[in-house]
Amino acid sequence: MPSSALSARGGRLAALAVGLCWLAVLFDGLDMFVYGSVLPHMLAEKSLGITPDRAGDLGSYATFGMLVGALTAGTVADRVGRKKLMVACVTLFSLASGLCALSGSVEVFGLGRTLAGIGLGGLLPTAISMVSDYAPRTRAALTIGLLMTAHHAGGILSAYVALWVVEPFGWRAAFWVCVAPLLFVPVLAKFLPESLGFLVAKGRVEEATALAGRFAVELPAAPDRRTPADRRDALADLFRGGEWTRTLLYWLASFGGLLLVYGVATWLPTLMRSEGYELGSALTFVVVFNLGGIVGMLVAGRAADRFGAPRISSLWFALTAAGVFLLSVHMPLGVTFVVVFLTGVFLNSAQTMVYATVSLRSTPDNRATAVGWTSGMGRFGAVFGPWLGGQLLASGNGDWGFTAFAIAGLSSMVLIGVAALRGARQAPRAGTTQELLTTH
Repeated sequence: MPSSALSARGGRLAALAVGLCWLAVLFDGLDMFVYGSVLPHMLAEKSLGITPDRAGDLGSYATFGMLVGALTAGTVADRVGRKKLMVACVTLFSLASGLCALSGSVEVFGLGRTLAGIGLGGLLPTAISMVSDYAPRTRAALTIGLLMTAHHAGGILSAYVALWVVEPFGWRAAFWVCVAPLLFVPVLAKFLPESLGFLVAKGRVEEATALAGRFAVELPAAPDRRTPADRRDALADLFRGGEWTRTLLYWLASFGGLLLVYGVATWLPTLMRSEGYELGSALTFVVVFNLGGIVGMLVAGRAADRFGAPRISSLWFALTAAGVFLLSVHMPLGVTFVVVFLTGVFLNSAQTMVYATVSLRSTPDNRATAVGWTSGMGRFGAVFGPWLGGQLLASGNGDWGFTAFAIAGLSSMVLIGVAALRGARQAPRAGTTQELLTTH
């Protein structure tokens, strides 16, 4: 067979691998956002005895599970392989949704959401690694950006599940829909190739070379092995000299950013209903919000490459805060849709700009450590955000929900700005900002 034909066939196979990862992340987004989409029904029906404060706790269970899943994904993937971990993650969050659908108590429902969170937190970074291996090198950044849109497409799907399924069949039906990805697991297991990076790291170079040739992609370089002492030194470097203040500022900015992302994602439909909008409109806001997230992911990196990641990060958080605050004002429906869309554009990529700023202002030898710990500290904000919204509603201060989230956006704007001003040196760039849209 001519080499051009082999290359074309390999390109189609690589597109299949990327497409399978996209579908897996779509289901990830569906499972993540479905709780927020059905929450107004659960509160109205007083299902399982859920009150606003308990609802906030339950939202935090999933994000805590995501924290555990994200922190352990790399270690597990290095042992069993990225393909097996992706299959396991999809299986876990699908079965956990079944547990939520069957739950007869808040405790069982909370266990289901925690287990789902572990699967959700482990899937996304693993899928990004897979896509990085099989994306065309000239379009790697674009492919990763497209993968990230799947998460928001899942959020859109969750709103339609709530609109079309919950009304006639009840909230449990939405979680049964989230069990459906189990049907996708055999397809994933059969057709998704193993990560080339994993095979090379394990010394299975011949197998990796054969796969790279079959899929018409480049073989990744062998990873730089770092000892535990090296990793400890990289972490210590973040606190040496005057670096400790900048490190803490980045961590706090990340905390505020993910508090915003997951707080708003969990409570948007409920808070919009509390502002007087009908349930149908409140769920449509979820669709518009996630459409904005898709647009934001595609344009944020390009804007930061042109104007600088710290500047865009601060500006994005300021615009996010303004948009979130405006949602507390009852405006004409058309204007509200525009504000929700623009808030989605800026909110969902503002946090990504924090990672871009940290990465571009770190030295090559501690870049991975700096970004990883910034993401990890931010995950505590992801746990706190849903809880905060629940506490405000439970205390009768639901009107302050959007205001509290807006304050978080303003604080992150200030923190990232001060950290950037304190950064005296600019490290060599590892790539464009668009290539850094890989942590969420």
